[in-house]
Amino acid sequence: MSVRIRLKRMGNRNNPFYRIVVADGRNPNEGKAIEYLGTYDPKSASGRVVLKHDRYQYWLGVGAIPSDTVRSIVPRAIEHANTLPKKEASENDAAAGEQAADAEVPAETVNAG
Repeated sequence: MSVRIRLKRMGNRNNPFYRIVVADGRNPNEGKAIEYLGTYDPKSASGRVVLKHDRYQYWLGVGAIPSDTVRSIVPRAIEHANTLPKKEASENDAAAGEQAADAEVPAETVNAG
């Protein structure tokens, strides 16, 4: 089975929008996808590309072949991901604070209900 990473056209007439998909190479371009990896919006000001980079690397590792277009837009997706603000650090700090607060509550008050 030849697995390809390619674009699947969505959107309306004169307003294209693409999904980056993993699909069997024998299926038509608008056929069933194995997995959705991201999106590509060529009409936006910067040609916005959103990609699950870890899944993209996984599929390359197992032998999936990206199309020429996907190969050319992946660097833009990586660049876009690097320009986004890091939310993980603040979310991890909040989760750590909640865990610390839970640890400080004595067991008698939790079971007193």
